[in-house]
Amino acid sequence: MDEAKKEAIRVSLDHSHVRPAPRPLVQTVTFELLRGHPKVEILMDKSNEFLGVAGYTEHGRRHSKVVAKSAKNILKSLGDGDRLQELAAIAGYLHDIGNVINRDLHAQTGAVLAYNILTEIGLPYSEIVEVIAAIGNHHEEDGLPVNRISAALIIADKADVHRSRVRTTRSLRTDIHDRVNYAVSRSVVNVDRATRCITLDLTVDTQLASVMEYFEIFLSRMLISKKAANFLGMEFHLIINENHLL
Repeated sequence: MDEAKKEAIRVSLDHSHVRPAPRPLVQTVTFELLRGHPKVEILMDKSNEFLGVAGYTEHGRRHSKVVAKSAKNILKSLGDGDRLQELAAIAGYLHDIGNVINRDLHAQTGAVLAYNILTEIGLPYSEIVEVIAAIGNHHEEDGLPVNRISAALIIADKADVHRSRVRTTRSLRTDIHDRVNYAVSRSVVNVDRATRCITLDLTVDTQLASVMEYFEIFLSRMLISKKAANFLGMEFHLIINENHLL
C-alpha cells in the first residue's frame, strides 16, 4: 500500500481533531412554561366550559392560577426549596383539567392527563410522580395529603372561595354554592411558622349567605384542609369576619 493511501486511512480513523456535537439545552419545566402550552390551555378552557354547562362555579384559568400561586407561597412560607415550590405551582395549575372528561373522579383523570403532558414536555419522572400524586389526591371526597405538594395544593384549592368565581348572579337565590361564593369578598391564606398555624381568613357578607351555609357546603373541605395542615406539621384555622371558628 502506498504512503498516500496509508495517510488517508490514518486520517479517517483519527477523530481527535473533530469537536463533539454540542448537547441540546435542557429547558427546566416551570409553571410559567406550562401556562403557555397550547394543550394545557385547551384543556383548561374546555374544562371550565363544560363545568359551566353543568352549573358549577368558575374552574378555569383564574382559579388555576390562584391555586398555583397559593400552593407555591404556602411551601415558600414553610421554607421548602425552590424546586418543590415550582412543582406545587405546576400541580396547582393542572389540578382541575380532569373536569374535561367528567366531574366525577376528575382528580384521578386529571392526574393521567397531566402525566401525558408532563412527560411530553420533559419533566423528570421523579418529579412527575410527585405532581400527579398531588393532583390525584386534591379532591375532598376521595383524596388525602400524601406529600408536601398535595398538602399545599389541598389548602390552596379549598381556600379559593370568592365572588369572582360566580358566573351569574341570577342563580344566587337558588344555588347555595353561588350564593356562598358570592358572599365572600376576601379570602387570604396566612402561614405563621412561629405559631405553626395556617389560617384561612375570610370576609363574608352575611346578608347574602350565613356562616352556617358556608359550613353546610364547605365542612368537608375544611376537614381535608386540616389534614393537609397537619401533614405539613401545622394546625389549620378558619377566621370569618374576624371570628375564630376553627
